This record gives sequence, C-alpha cells and structure tokens, in this order.
Amino acid sequence: MQDILTHIDAGVLTLTINRPDKKNSFTPAMYAAMAAGLEQAKTDPTIRVTVIQGDMTVFSAGNDIGDFLQRKPSSQESPALQASPVFDFLHAIAQHPKPIIAAVCGPAVGIGTTLLFHCDLVYAGDNAAFSMPFVNLGLCPEAASSLLVPQMMGYHRAAEALLLGEPFMAEAALEVGLVNRIVPPTEANAVAQAQARKLAAKPLESLVETKRLMKKGLMPQVLAQIAEEGASFARLLQEPAAKEAFTAFMEKRKPDFSKT
Repeated sequence: MQDILTHIDAGVLTLTINRPDKKNSFTPAMYAAMAAGLEQAKTDPTIRVTVIQGDMTVFSAGNDIGDFLQRKPSSQESPALQASPVFDFLHAIAQHPKPIIAAVCGPAVGIGTTLLFHCDLVYAGDNAAFSMPFVNLGLCPEAASSLLVPQMMGYHRAAEALLLGEPFMAEAALEVGLVNRIVPPTEANAVAQAQARKLAAKPLESLVETKRLMKKGLMPQVLAQIAEEGASFARLLQEPAAKEAFTAFMEKRKPDFSKT
C-alpha cells in the first residue's frame, strides 16, 4: 500500500499519507490501511506512539471526490452500522488507547481536519489551512466533528467553520486549541517525531491511563455522534445537492443549488 507508508522506529509508528498526485485525498483502501496501522499500534507492545503526517505541501484534500461519485450506499442503512473502511478508521482513531501525534502542512480538508480532533498533539506548518466544507458539498460533518468542534471552538466559531466551510489558517487553529505549535513546514514532521520520542520514553501504562481518564466521559458521546452523523451523511450523499456538488467539482464549475 504505497498511498499509506508505514515505518516503525524506537517505539514510534509513523503513518505517512502518500498520494501527492491526488493531494493526499483518501480512498477506501487508504482508510483501511490507516485503520490497520492503528490496530497494529494498539496491540503491539513495542509501539508506544503513532505519528500521522503528510508532506510539506499538503496534509490531505479529504475524501476522494471520484470515490463519492462511484459509491452507491443504501439510503436505508447507515454505513456506521456496516463494515466499511472509513468507519473502521473513525472508530480506530477515536478509541485508540495510545498517544497519537499529527504533523500538518498545507491543506487539511474534511477528514484531513476532523481526524485531528482525535489526535493528542498536533503540530502545524505555518502554511497549514484547515477546512470542513461538508455543507458546501451537500453533506454534513463526520468523525464526531459536529460534537467536538463546538466544544473546542465555541458554538459561533464552530458554526462559522461548519456552516460556511471556509478555511482557517494555522494561527486561528492555534488560538482555538486545535494545534499545539506552529513551525516552518520544513520542520513540522521532525518536530512531531521528536515529541513522539519523548512520549515513547515515558511509561506506557501511565500514558494509556492518563489518556483514558481524559477521554472517558466524552467517549460514549463521540461514538454515538459518529453513528448519527454516518446515518445523515449516507442519506445526504444520495440527495440532489450532493450529486450537483460532486458533478460541479469534477466539471470544474460552481455548483448550482437553486433547484435542490
């Protein structure tokens, strides 16, 4: 799986999103590889920390739009209740017991931003641009972001991010607590690796228990929100607005929602 590269060194598993020709947009196979990597990190006692990174120019453009156009999920059944790679990944990252660090440079769109709410530390290049344009695609938030974004940003900032779907830059992400530090893009991955090695040198049981205690009260809500969002997302994916948005994207034109 060359679109997701895995590397283990000194107790750190690094998952590198490596599809630069498509701006690191996610396919089902990539979600499956990410979920498998997190499962390996969960069960392998020699892995203490996971780092998720892209490259200096792009973290991820989100879900591959071509995949949305080809996908035909049942409108009667939520994908949250099915065995699907995207939900395997969402559940794996939301419930992962060990520390996860992300290094983000360039665009982080859709899942490229929402996955960060499940990471423990996030380091951003000063070129990072975060966006959650689900409404602009005729869809709704995923990865429990409709719960986690208002909690982190406050309702009005969350409404701006989720209803307008406009990008916000690294400084704004730092201000609301989404990222821990802003660094030059050439340093982001190295900073994440250095922090991972600091964590890997600490007692694993203490790391796991501390993370569990911090997330304990919120976890049932997160899993319930992922399921509810999934049901809404599957329904909206079949509606005219989403189909118009995806077709307009592929045709490189502005979507017309006047008839949806």
